[in-house]
Amino acid sequence: MILKALFFYLFAGVTVASAFMVISSRNPVHSVLFLILAFVNSAGLFILLGAEYLAMLLIVVYVGAVAVLFLFVVMMLDVDFVELRQGFLQYMPVGALVGLILLVELLMGVGAWVIAPDLLGHGSQPIPPLDQVSNIEAIGQVLYTKYIFFFQVAGLVLLVAMIGAIVLTLRHREGIKRQSVPAQVARNKETAIEIRKVEPGKGI
Repeated sequence: MILKALFFYLFAGVTVASAFMVISSRNPVHSVLFLILAFVNSAGLFILLGAEYLAMLLIVVYVGAVAVLFLFVVMMLDVDFVELRQGFLQYMPVGALVGLILLVELLMGVGAWVIAPDLLGHGSQPIPPLDQVSNIEAIGQVLYTKYIFFFQVAGLVLLVAMIGAIVLTLRHREGIKRQSVPAQVARNKETAIEIRKVEPGKGI
């Protein structure tokens, strides 16, 4: 138990510190790198809880795909850091308000758990024992039955994020010919070829 608690506090501490560095780092590339570190340590927490499938998803999907996508988008964007720092103060009141609301909610949740642990209650559908149902099967039963609507909404959010990343990185340069499939299909003899009569002894 001592070793398990030690690993828990290690992973939890690094996760919280990495999450704080994500929002406080001035360089967006550094923020994405700290986000990857937070994902890896969260995977360690899932392994301690016995949810090895969720840990694998964090590593393969979030670290291997989403975070790397964020990193490439941030590196490809031409961000003017001087301009961002100049407009930082005008967003300070809204950011402080959101941060205060989140802090109050966290304190209320932690306080309720410390003062009255039974106040938060327990899950309506507890996880069955691992000797009866595997971890992946239990997650699939809950995800595709009770939380199917939220699962579909999360998929739409990721789709919008992917489209936004493509739109932000797509740039059309002048003077470069691009392929247009409809224009190629619609070509006929009049637009595709030009017939000229060449007189003998003369070039075109």
